[in-house]
Amino acid sequence: MIPIQNVYYMLSYAFRVLNEQGYKSIETEEFHNVAELCASILTKGVSLQLKRGLGKEYISETEALSSPRGKIDVTASIKDLSKVKGQLVCTYDDFSVNSYMNRIIKTTMELLLKSKISLARKKEIKKQLVFFGEVETLDVHTINWSMRFNRNNQSYRMLVSVCHLVIKGLLQTKSDGSTKLMDFLDDQQMHHLYEKFILEYYNTEYKHLKVKASASMMDWQVDDGFHDLLPKMKTDITLTCGDRTLIIDAKYYERNLREQFGKVSIPTGNLYQIFTYVKTKENELAEVPHEKVAGMLLYAQTEEEGKFNNEYQMMGNRICVRTLDLSGDFQSIKKQLDEIAEKYLLVRAA
Repeated sequence: MIPIQNVYYMLSYAFRVLNEQGYKSIETEEFHNVAELCASILTKGVSLQLKRGLGKEYISETEALSSPRGKIDVTASIKDLSKVKGQLVCTYDDFSVNSYMNRIIKTTMELLLKSKISLARKKEIKKQLVFFGEVETLDVHTINWSMRFNRNNQSYRMLVSVCHLVIKGLLQTKSDGSTKLMDFLDDQQMHHLYEKFILEYYNTEYKHLKVKASASMMDWQVDDGFHDLLPKMKTDITLTCGDRTLIIDAKYYERNLREQFGKVSIPTGNLYQIFTYVKTKENELAEVPHEKVAGMLLYAQTEEEGKFNNEYQMMGNRICVRTLDLSGDFQSIKKQLDEIAEKYLLVRAA
């Protein structure tokens, strides 16, 4: 089990805004579960947002009005016989706090009121919900998480991300169809957080490294230029320093190893995947003076399987399969990540 405090540190790297003054007190708090941690981050973030003012956006409204406004819907007016009452159905834009992002936040806060968090925290949430009186809630199962952030709503990015963690990671459907909040994030959400944490750790602590995220693609090195039907190759994390490159594929599973016919081994697909990434990258850099590209499967360590750290030489490349222990204090986690950078890229944290 990962200590709750370590989840906070991982979040603070994934979302750098948590290192700002308004969130500093969270570091010294003690939490019994992740719902409590998320509630603390959300209430502090909402408090800061309320001081700035809740974000507004133009919302399209349609209603029958005595004084026409916006665009008159003639068909609807005739159908509803609103003209008898001296009204017309109008569609107009209203600059309102009932924005989609505010609706996500209100929905999440109301959900947290049903979770296992302290009474003091629930009281704080209820006080903040007063300012969301004009904001509607959403169905937690149909929220559209694809949204664009710009200069005007940038302060919402972390808040919406925490809401996503709560709703997608902590919400569980029970057998009777009702929902409850779990004490911990599910494996899928922890995988995304684990990957982003490792990426942002190297981005933050190793300024002299060239760090690429999973958004970066690699092209298959085909001989005839024909790429039709070939899937995209997306590496998790690529670290480059001078003439050295390390590709890290971050893995977070309940079980890291597989057993078949009494033999325990690394999942075949994972190994094929990292090996393909390495050989493709090496071929891509063939025209540039470069050391051999190395690859690493970095598994979050589980209690059952414990620690392992194996390195293989495969067709001239180093392929490492190892674990990252997230159960100790955070300094021990940093030490493990620093050791990886020093061994494979010959660099130390700035």
